[in-house]
Amino acid sequence: MANWVSQAIKKINADYQRSADTHLIKLDALKLNGIDIYLKDESTHPTGSLKHRLARSLFLYALCNGKINQHTTVVEASSGSTAVSEAYFARMIGVPFIAIMPRSTALKKIALIEQFGGRCHFVDCPTQMHDEAIRVATQSNGYFMDQFMFAERATDWRGNNNIAESIFHQMEAEPHPLPHTIVMSAGTGGTSATIGRYIRFKGMASKLVVVDPEFSVFYDSYKQRDSSLTAKRGSRIEGIGRPKVEASFQGDVIDDMIQVPDAASVATMHWLNDTMGIKAGPSTGTNLWGALAVAKTMLEKGEQGSIVTLMCDSGERYLDTYYNREWIDREIGNTCGYEEILNAFVTD
Repeated sequence: MANWVSQAIKKINADYQRSADTHLIKLDALKLNGIDIYLKDESTHPTGSLKHRLARSLFLYALCNGKINQHTTVVEASSGSTAVSEAYFARMIGVPFIAIMPRSTALKKIALIEQFGGRCHFVDCPTQMHDEAIRVATQSNGYFMDQFMFAERATDWRGNNNIAESIFHQMEAEPHPLPHTIVMSAGTGGTSATIGRYIRFKGMASKLVVVDPEFSVFYDSYKQRDSSLTAKRGSRIEGIGRPKVEASFQGDVIDDMIQVPDAASVATMHWLNDTMGIKAGPSTGTNLWGALAVAKTMLEKGEQGSIVTLMCDSGERYLDTYYNREWIDREIGNTCGYEEILNAFVTD
């Protein structure tokens, strides 16, 4: 048993050694006097999203805590990207994987999970995922990975090439090397917790602003200081926002939050594709809208500096949903009102 666990950890670490860091893209087309915005492109991971980092950390955390052996079925509650990445690592170490996900999940993500050998188990609403994951794990004598519980503790926030350390290292040669603000959306809350803790650990002046979509309770919870809030439905921006305040969400390390309309998120992802040729997912639209809102406030105050936000995954996963106009009109509504606002940020 101990030898199997040791070999599983070695396989995961070897995969990490084979992986290069993700790119930091400067958005040069933006018309912002003295303010630079950067996208940390997490879509270049082997499994195509920011969640590759999380899945690696969760598997190492579970293995080192004695939760997974060669006979364990790993179960996760995920709307897609985390499940894709966990299916990849489960296949790597040779254990079965079951993803509990909403029926509305993008078809491309479902196909990727199955491509990596995982099995998809569907529920009608995101609010049902957690309880169903517990039931399936119990029934299969498996282990519920529970990203929403363990994300903030599985990652070493002090460094060890986490995403925060990577961002600050890549910014060192830029005109404004210390970011004025880092903008991040929250799914589990693990990445924002890592970034916020790292900023404080290093004694930096950078601010952390977390953006939140509609139908998510993170924003209201942060503003009201009430972690008991719940919602009756899930977020429409796949991969971020939650109907309850998850254990990994650490509001005390956040400097401010911005609530972003879902139509603005979708409009921004299309605008990014149309103006700069970067095809990103909907959470990137949420992130970039928040970054532009921070830039607007900085301009009004006469401030200069850099803003870093994340491209969480590629838009190729959403061709049947967020890049489908009929789907957008039906599920999100009219996005045209935000286009004029966005076009004001682009150089002529």
